[in-house]
Amino acid sequence: MSNQLTELNLLDDKLVDMAFITTFTGLTDKWFYKLISEGKFPKPIKLGRSSRWLHSEVHAWMQERIDLSRTPA
Repeated sequence: MSNQLTELNLLDDKLVDMAFITTFTGLTDKWFYKLISEGKFPKPIKLGRSSRWLHSEVHAWMQERIDLSRTPA
């Protein structure tokens, strides 16, 4: 059942490339590759020579940044 649930979630998600991520955030690809190397951004899904990310993971990362920035210190 867990595997079926994962498959359904993947069907509802989409893969995005670095161009999408940089446009969405306004940050550079170099910044994201630095974050990936530090374990602070999801690792890419390698498809041949291409790298893609799950839209849901990018969205969750961004939402976490928003939440952290609005939390009182």
